[in-house]
Amino acid sequence: MKFATKALHVGQDPDPATGATVPPIHVTTTYTQSAPAEHKGYEYSRSGNPTRDNFEAVLAALEGGPACAAFASGLAATNTLFNTLRPGDHVVAYADVYGGTFRLLDQVMKPWGLDASFTEDTSPDAFDRIMTEKTKIVWLETPTNPLLRCLDIKAIADVAHARGAKLAVDNTFATPALQQPIALGADYVVHSTTKYIGGHSDVIGGALIVADEADMEAVRYHQNAAGGVPGPFDSYLAHRGVKTLHIRMERHVQNAQRIAQHFEKHAKVASLYYPGLKSHPDHALAERQMVGPGGMVTMVIKGNADDCFKFCKRTKLFSLAESLGGVESLLCHPARMTHASIPAEVREARGITDSLVRLSVGIEDADDLIADIEYALNG
Repeated sequence: MKFATKALHVGQDPDPATGATVPPIHVTTTYTQSAPAEHKGYEYSRSGNPTRDNFEAVLAALEGGPACAAFASGLAATNTLFNTLRPGDHVVAYADVYGGTFRLLDQVMKPWGLDASFTEDTSPDAFDRIMTEKTKIVWLETPTNPLLRCLDIKAIADVAHARGAKLAVDNTFATPALQQPIALGADYVVHSTTKYIGGHSDVIGGALIVADEADMEAVRYHQNAAGGVPGPFDSYLAHRGVKTLHIRMERHVQNAQRIAQHFEKHAKVASLYYPGLKSHPDHALAERQMVGPGGMVTMVIKGNADDCFKFCKRTKLFSLAESLGGVESLLCHPARMTHASIPAEVREARGITDSLVRLSVGIEDADDLIADIEYALNG
């Protein structure tokens, strides 16, 4: 089956009891057993739930992996992967990462004993230079958050594997509709399903997909033992979002491309980052590695911080809010919002200044979105 067909049919077998085309939501917390330890595959819904199983099945199929574990948030999925490591182990990552991931590595996992190193260089050689014999995981976002750099998954996977490490790719910004890291050599794929997977800004969730089913054993153990699982309604909502992922991503890309082209040389915009533009440093890589450049656009507003804050307050269709990937357009100020946990001097050195904004371009009419940004810039 091709992608769109998988999105609609995997994990969606009709209910055998009633013939319901949409499987029922299993809201039970526990399952009646015929005798002690004799059951029908389910004991307790933290350990397993049919609605969650269906959602995990479709994400695994879309990412091209044998298994998926769903979580209560993207950070819960990330935390689970890092918790499969041991104190003294080492993680390598590109510096432009989601603020929550940086906080998790720097303030939660570091005191526990997990070491992390960050490279400011996107080249595979840069990762190789900072790896050690203790490096267990190389962590990538691509495109990155919020500067939208693209990293060569295949080349960095080769570097990681040559050094005995595994590659984990946060595929939240691209989604499997636009990029499939496992096919390029990744060992793990992580999602905040809150974003494009759910797609409607109404459910928090996360997921971790493996390339090798043997790696799922430790993940499943931590999923059950630590308990950061989604409930059945959350699993259902996220699964419902998956069914329209392919057509939503087409519109997100179309709108983002138009906005990027319109504002790339705007008098009130100091710089604009979008992998779909030829001016982007990773444009050729994005064309080779992705089906489309995504629905995120990042801009630096000309002037000082106050000018940027005024812009943020004036948009009408772009809601000033954290998160991304919903059908409606969102505007974020990373330095004060999603990346505030990164020390100011570190943020600014990486280009996340008080003049930078991140646009999650929705599926509204592109002309209306362009007019909204024009109004906010020129008001």
